[in-house]
Amino acid sequence: MSTTGKTRDSSVNGVGPSPSAEEASSVLRPRPSWPSWLSWFRRPLVFAVVFGVVFAVAGAGLQVLTWQVRQDPAAGNRALVDTETTDGVIGEVGNALSRILSYSPDTTDSTAQAAQEVLGGNASSEYNALFSQVKLRAATEGLTLTTRVVRAGVIRLSGGTAQLLVFLDQVIVRKDKPNGTTVAAQLSVTARFDAGHWRIVEIHAR
Repeated sequence: MSTTGKTRDSSVNGVGPSPSAEEASSVLRPRPSWPSWLSWFRRPLVFAVVFGVVFAVAGAGLQVLTWQVRQDPAAGNRALVDTETTDGVIGEVGNALSRILSYSPDTTDSTAQAAQEVLGGNASSEYNALFSQVKLRAATEGLTLTTRVVRAGVIRLSGGTAQLLVFLDQVIVRKDKPNGTTVAAQLSVTARFDAGHWRIVEIHAR
């Protein structure tokens, strides 16, 4: 298994201000028709997180996954032995997630174009079904979402398919919340090698 990540300059020791009843209801109300990994697109406000805890959990999670991979007798899993490929997968998938999960009122077209380039399978159909609404909300509410991969690891690599665990930082800014709100996300991602590049075909929130 190969992992990459960036360390924060400082950690946040508290949480953001409590949302109003209306905002909390919007965050917590079930959205069964929406893929869970895309749900933050609809959130007008999300809670800030304690980043030190997030990094600790991320590190522990990846260590557990490393142990699981080492115990896997399947000879086809190259996640621990093919470091060149795993590094390439992490780089491409991390860059893809940052592109398709970041937008502003002026960049939704380029974000949608990036999704066409890096997504396939179920991930592509789910994303395309949602993004027209994202563009409308970004324009009317002045929404900006910035996503950064803070840590990622390949837990299985077999043939032309890779399974990854990815930890994200996301900052949401809108006209009535100009200071922004930060939230952490954890995704399970499946990518397939296609025409010389790794294309994301499945994404699930953890």
